[in-house]
Amino acid sequence: MEKRTQWNLWYIALAIVGVLVLQSFVQQWQQVQPLPYSEFLQELEKKNIKEIAVYADHLEGTLNQPLPDGRTRFATTRVELDLARDLAQYGVRFTGVVQSTFLRDIFSWVAPTLVFFAIWMFAIRKIAQRGGLGGGLGDGLLSIGKSKAKVYVESDTRVTFEDVAGVDEAKVELEEIVDFLKDPTAHSRLGARIPKGILLVGPPGTGKTLLARAVAGQAGVPFFSINGSEFVEMFVGVGAARVRDLFEQARQRAPAIIFIDEIDALGRARGAYGLGGHDEKEQTLNQLLAELDGFDPRAGLVLLAATNRPEILDPALLRAGRFDRQVLVDRPDKHGRVQILQVHIKRIKLAAGLDLAQIAALTPGFTGADLANLVNEAALVATRRNADEVSLADFTTAIERIVAGLEKRNRILNPEERRIIAVHEMGHALVAMALPGLDTVHKVSIIPRGIGALGYTIQRPTEDRYLMTRQELENKMAMLLAGRAAEMLLIGHASTGASDDLAKATDIARSMVMRFGMDATLGQVAYENPPSPFLGPMPDGMDLGRAQYAPETAREIDCAVRALTEAAFHRATDLLTQRRSTLEEGSRLLLARETLTEDEIVALLQPAAGAAGVDA
Repeated sequence: MEKRTQWNLWYIALAIVGVLVLQSFVQQWQQVQPLPYSEFLQELEKKNIKEIAVYADHLEGTLNQPLPDGRTRFATTRVELDLARDLAQYGVRFTGVVQSTFLRDIFSWVAPTLVFFAIWMFAIRKIAQRGGLGGGLGDGLLSIGKSKAKVYVESDTRVTFEDVAGVDEAKVELEEIVDFLKDPTAHSRLGARIPKGILLVGPPGTGKTLLARAVAGQAGVPFFSINGSEFVEMFVGVGAARVRDLFEQARQRAPAIIFIDEIDALGRARGAYGLGGHDEKEQTLNQLLAELDGFDPRAGLVLLAATNRPEILDPALLRAGRFDRQVLVDRPDKHGRVQILQVHIKRIKLAAGLDLAQIAALTPGFTGADLANLVNEAALVATRRNADEVSLADFTTAIERIVAGLEKRNRILNPEERRIIAVHEMGHALVAMALPGLDTVHKVSIIPRGIGALGYTIQRPTEDRYLMTRQELENKMAMLLAGRAAEMLLIGHASTGASDDLAKATDIARSMVMRFGMDATLGQVAYENPPSPFLGPMPDGMDLGRAQYAPETAREIDCAVRALTEAAFHRATDLLTQRRSTLEEGSRLLLARETLTEDEIVALLQPAAGAAGVDA
């Protein structure tokens, strides 16, 4: 509670006590001077009492003849009748006394009031703090419509374009915004206007929020940062009030940048995903649209927003004149990953001669956040082994830790299970080395990792790939099913270890049939809508735009998927049959060493290649 609020409460309490004390003095001043009860009895014997009013604890009345002090009215406190008669008999002067209940009366009224007021204040503060509405007496419900945006000035941001790497195209797009915020007049000299809104789209962890802060830091203007979910409340109209308050605060400090992270929580298409709460979300979105239409971009106010679900945003939000520009902040390529690693290794002591390009080649698909985590994990690995610097081996171990999970050397497997796993993983490795277009095998291990991986085969891509042919997809399916094929060839029966491989191979086959039109019998038709470009497919029952097809077509799809997986399995079996001796020797070597590196696998294949000649 604020100090000013505490002083106000003390003033109120003192005023209440003062009023009660003043009222008590007034009442006492107005009262008649009390008459001892013994004198009252004497006056009664003299028949000097004219009239009397009887109360529960005292008597009031008037006299026929005034007393020596001139009073004609009197008041006396009653005394028990028998006691009064006995005292009067012996000529004792006595009077009744009424015990003062002034303080008791005050506390009986004031204290409960203060207790209930304190409880009410405590409850309101807790509710306000839990709802993020503030904790003071002036906060809570009175501030429910105020914006909760965090305001960063230039000294607080401390992020510039030098701190952002791997997104060169996005940085070029946003340089115009920086130039405009620094000098709006010069930028609009030919009549051009800056885009009102810029939407940053991309997968999670690619640096959208960091890029927005870099724009503010580079331009040196106030930066209003808020999450889209903070506009959503259970009270209808609160979100719209917060939008109005946010833009009003930004106008007062223009030029400035408003950044709304995860705007899909606020700008989801109206009516498309209706599970309740339409009124509040739609009113908030309508208010945001009105604010985007209402402010003048020449005033130096720019709205940045970020999302990884652009496909679910309301079309009215994305139209020209509101969010005029969409900037893709995608996963970095190999060159971009090298730049990101250079940013994050500034605090790390690296081994001499460490080539960041090798690390970048091992991390395809990693985002900026993943690479930052990788550098930290590698430093922790080097710290654990009491090293003075971080080497390539530490980065390799960190990649395996992130991709496959933590090693579980304490998990005890029986000899038969270890043999099955060794055969399974060596089957993956041999087929991957035999087929063209597949990534190079980097390591094979039978050490359990993660939650359910009893062994793993890590492949290292030689380059970033954006397209895959039908032959490459079929080769990848054969590599995935090679573990099951090796088990059937050497063990003689299947195990549950291939469950994840079967799921992945089936997904590839189903995508080939339903999305890529790679089956001749079904034609060049897409039977499944593409998933979210950044977050993958939606959960079952939530994809409202799923394509429709007849039951006969569904049967043909199942048959085509089964045919592709069966063909891939037979292909893997044929390849391993030709290399059975190598498979047996590699499995025995893997059982003995538990882990085989790329060089050891290549050395294992060289004698077989010399004996067999050209690979099939």
